[in-house]
Amino acid sequence: MMCCASCGIAGADDIKLKKCTACYLVRYCSVKCQKDHRSKHKRGCKKRAAELRDEILFKQPEISSLGDCPICLLPVSFEQHRSVVECCSNMICYGCEYANFAREAKELLEHKCPFCRHPVRKSHEKADLNSMKRNDPVAMREMGMHHYNKGDYKSAFEYLSKAAGLGDADAHCSLSNMYQEGQGVQKDEKKQLYHLEEAAIGGHTIARHNLGCKEWENGRPERAMKHFIIAANMGYDKSLDNLREAYRKGKGYVSKQDFAAALCAHQAAVDATKSPQRDEAEAFLLKLKV
Repeated sequence: MMCCASCGIAGADDIKLKKCTACYLVRYCSVKCQKDHRSKHKRGCKKRAAELRDEILFKQPEISSLGDCPICLLPVSFEQHRSVVECCSNMICYGCEYANFAREAKELLEHKCPFCRHPVRKSHEKADLNSMKRNDPVAMREMGMHHYNKGDYKSAFEYLSKAAGLGDADAHCSLSNMYQEGQGVQKDEKKQLYHLEEAAIGGHTIARHNLGCKEWENGRPERAMKHFIIAANMGYDKSLDNLREAYRKGKGYVSKQDFAAALCAHQAAVDATKSPQRDEAEAFLLKLKV
């Protein structure tokens, strides 16, 4: 039978006990009992809350925050070119975007979205208006970044906060940068770290890599390696390079088995993003740069 951790009263039909929302280890019959027991519970609560947070933080995401291209259904990579179409808020890989441009140029067609075939609007604000009315986090984030790039950090913060509240990992990462640099907000290390962690949990590989670098700088190599392994597993090259360097140093930061597993997972993640269409598009981009 469950009892109040403070007064010891047993839970019954007329007495409902509520869990501590930080650690979920104990229950209380009232707010008063929770406050009275706080001094005894504080240390264990903080320890368990940190353990629960780490369980979430170090869980390998099933997919990156970029997701899959809705046309070719292949994972979108942080290492490749991609774009967000404003009409339907989808992220399109450059392979599909290039194929659409090539088809339109060949047949002299009007430029339309490669996914929903909606004519591309020239006005950024008008394009995102309908999506924002639907509380689309991608539209909120894109509008936030639009204001950010213009230097309007106050408006950027408002839109990015709404997008982050709707679970957008990219918005969390941008908010982390704003708190770090003090752009539109006061510098706040705790909030900067919180948003960086939320972005990493959401599958943002750059945020995950940056967390690893931060842990390394703070003298916590074991936590750093965990972050680098997760990011490398999602195909992020810089994290794999850091793992390789740590393995070469031979100080036990990363084991041979963990490095080998990360190497295989990284290659599998990179291979999953490749296609002849994307290779053709990348080759076209290289010709433009020459």
